[in-house]
Amino acid sequence: MDSYEISEASEPPRRKKGAGRVWNVLTILILVTFLCVVSYLALIFINPNSSLNPFPPPTLNPANATATITVTPRFTLVPSWTPTNVFIQITDTPSPTQTPIATNSVVENPTSAAPVVTGITGVFAFELQTGSPSAITGTEFHPDAGCNWSGVAGQATSLNGEAVRGLFVQLGGSMPGEAGMDNLVMTGLAPHYGPGGFEFTLADKPVASNGTLWIQLLDQQNLPLSDRIYFNTFDDCQKNLIIIFFTQVR
Repeated sequence: MDSYEISEASEPPRRKKGAGRVWNVLTILILVTFLCVVSYLALIFINPNSSLNPFPPPTLNPANATATITVTPRFTLVPSWTPTNVFIQITDTPSPTQTPIATNSVVENPTSAAPVVTGITGVFAFELQTGSPSAITGTEFHPDAGCNWSGVAGQATSLNGEAVRGLFVQLGGSMPGEAGMDNLVMTGLAPHYGPGGFEFTLADKPVASNGTLWIQLLDQQNLPLSDRIYFNTFDDCQKNLIIIFFTQVR
């Protein structure tokens, strides 16, 4: 019998599968950890005040908030005036007039009441119109009152002669037999003196005074737009209404 030499074929080396599986598991864990960290940071970025944030931003103390500056009027408006939407409005008025008496009344020979202007002139936006103040009879505007009334009235006009509404007019000073005056009205609330008209009641009769009363035009922040204009009043039923017109000069 022939003898054959049988050589054992060598088996190929087996791959180490155990080490590869470990690296795959570690890679998956790293990816999952990375995704969790990114999601955590995104949640904190979207909502810094979240309970997940170990370092939340400090809470502002309301006591440290900056106070809001408000403007407090210095004067008390007369009870007859009800505040509405206050604004300065330039109205369309026909041809401007320089007559200190309203156009809907005819007054013969008004008496001039020379004003006393305080301070330095030429620094205010409004000045007296030529012919102001003047004294007329109040029956032109209060026919039912007769001689049982006295007051001061007028209006304000702009550079082009149009009426200006929404400005404050302050009346101050004193007069015999009456308490100290400290009243505030607004232009445009007495249209019978013109679209920018105003009016103050002084007393229930004519009272004479010599430069103890004054009137001044103010803006909506109570800043003066004119100087204080001191004027006289008269114990005369034909001169119980003082007309003062303001005109803008700058």
